[in-house]
Amino acid sequence: MSGTFFEELARRVLRTKGIGHFFTARSLLKVARPGFWPTTLWFYLLPFAGRDMFSTPAFWLGVVYVGFPLGLLLYGWNDLGDAQTDAANPRKDSWLFGARPDAQMRRWLPLAIAGVQAPFILLFVAIAGPKMLLWFAAVLLTNATYNQLGWKRLPLLDILNQAAYVLVFVLASWLCHVPQLNAPAMIFSGLFAMISHLFGQLMDIEPDRAAGRRSTAVVIGARPTKLLLVTLMAVEAAIAWTQFTGWYVAFFMLAGALFFLGDALLGPQRYPVWFTKAFFIGWNVVVLLTMHLIWRFGVFQLS
Repeated sequence: MSGTFFEELARRVLRTKGIGHFFTARSLLKVARPGFWPTTLWFYLLPFAGRDMFSTPAFWLGVVYVGFPLGLLLYGWNDLGDAQTDAANPRKDSWLFGARPDAQMRRWLPLAIAGVQAPFILLFVAIAGPKMLLWFAAVLLTNATYNQLGWKRLPLLDILNQAAYVLVFVLASWLCHVPQLNAPAMIFSGLFAMISHLFGQLMDIEPDRAAGRRSTAVVIGARPTKLLLVTLMAVEAAIAWTQFTGWYVAFFMLAGALFFLGDALLGPQRYPVWFTKAFFIGWNVVVLLTMHLIWRFGVFQLS
């Protein structure tokens, strides 16, 4: 009897404070976009290139961080300013593409983000020294320019900002004391992050246009955006073919360029939601299946 009373009292207090609705594992996980974690982990593994790091606590701490904590920081911060566009976006409120937080959730989200980051800041500094504060400062600066200074609404700058995903390589190198990834791989990965973001803009072009958001895809249009994707993928293919040991990376990027070329000429102006979900599920399958390959054989090492 008393247990039931106190449970009901706790529920009422939580509802009154606005905490019970937001602070659930399900809502926080969705904000952090689990559908993007495999790609971030894939990035994190690149600097190790065959090194046996599986017995080091620092490696596993980084593995944990580049999933939920980093996702909550990046995408939670982004969601704080995207209520209008997210409300009209059919992709949102999903495990693949993130949550659609309401006003109550947005009030508590900054506290949740800070609370999750705090222990990792302390642990990273304890393991790798004060330079890890510079890493966190770089991540915060990148997100501030994108969200607070409005780069997300400025054509081209919204794409260039995505190159900061190479900070994941810096994290792996500094935290685990391994050499930094080579320059061609850095450039390739920065361009790859831009390609991924541009494709996301292509999927969101109608909701963004309806909300008055001037993304690169909205400003130049669907078909020119696809042609820009073709150009960037062709550059990626050239980098991979001339610089890396894994020729199949170049083949994969060339195949992507040909797909988007055909799509630009014959495809629809907008993608249906089922296609975007199927595409990202397929992409995650590819990422998971190739993680061991890129680590074991050092695919992105210089040829």
